Amino acid sequence: MHYIAHSDFIGLLDVLKQEYEVYVPVKKGDERFYEKYSDASENLVFGEVRPFEPLKAFFFRARERVAEGFEAEAPRTGSKPYCIVGVKACDLKGFQIQDYVFKDHDYEDPFYVAAREANLVIAADCTCAIDTCFCLALDVEPHPQADFDLNLSAVNGGFVVEVGSEKGQALFEAHSSLFETATPEMIVERDEQRARVAKEVQTNIAENGIPLQDQYEGIVQRQYEADIWADEAQTCVECGACNMVCPTCHCFLLYDQQDEGRMERFRVWDSCLIKDFAQVAGGANPRAQLWMRLRNRFEKKFDYFPKVAGTYACTGCGRCILACPAKIDIRRVLRSLVTDG
Repeated sequence: MHYIAHSDFIGLLDVLKQEYEVYVPVKKGDERFYEKYSDASENLVFGEVRPFEPLKAFFFRARERVAEGFEAEAPRTGSKPYCIVGVKACDLKGFQIQDYVFKDHDYEDPFYVAAREANLVIAADCTCAIDTCFCLALDVEPHPQADFDLNLSAVNGGFVVEVGSEKGQALFEAHSSLFETATPEMIVERDEQRARVAKEVQTNIAENGIPLQDQYEGIVQRQYEADIWADEAQTCVECGACNMVCPTCHCFLLYDQQDEGRMERFRVWDSCLIKDFAQVAGGANPRAQLWMRLRNRFEKKFDYFPKVAGTYACTGCGRCILACPAKIDIRRVLRSLVTDG
């Protein structure tokens, strides 16, 4: 286990921005956002909790050109790869779903795969919890355990650093002069902080009566025709915010655009809550009612993906709770599904 002082880590970022577009979490008011790094700022927050934007935006872009005319080769972006700093465990779990959809099959999405290979992920432990965090209910610890290149655990004066990949090891070796061996006291401080944050999340789960994932099996199917879907959908405005901020949602649509005689094809994020999402040619729609689309969102996360991928497509990050103008709370829905089912 290694240690890097805070000032030396800033120096590392200054080096990395020569090769990568470095994005760091900053705090504005009570929210945290990713911002392109230029130099050290008092707004930087490597710990705390996840930024509002999901990690998927760096690997599966909200709008991306995927074809030009009838050329066989994928269009080049010309941009540097990303280095994303401060990534939290709830976002990293999203890779399990995104990889299943875009990478782990006979056909691989070339844009996603290229981003996974080129981008650098410097993760970080959560150092606190907010009231919408419920990651432990989905068996996600509030500190990264996989799918990172380096992980930072904030301790006094700097970070305990864990290497998580060959890419991370190469980065460490290239800049080994910035690191030193972590002392036993630093490891104790890290472990105590992890235990404290886990306790905060457990308190959230208990206070909100959130069921744990071992209670989720079959809950959507048992309640498939229940009133809960229509009841919850009454306030939904079909904005799709829940899909946009979710680290596991991955649906998209393709459209063609002609510009000065050149034809281009774009891929953009789509939302299963929007009326025409499932509409087919001729106007038929298997999910014409809003409550059916809301049910489909839960069915996919808590029934389909456990069956096909062996994991629930929810990470307990709580973003959808904060993003929803209708105050549809995934925790309340899960509690009702388990209790009434």
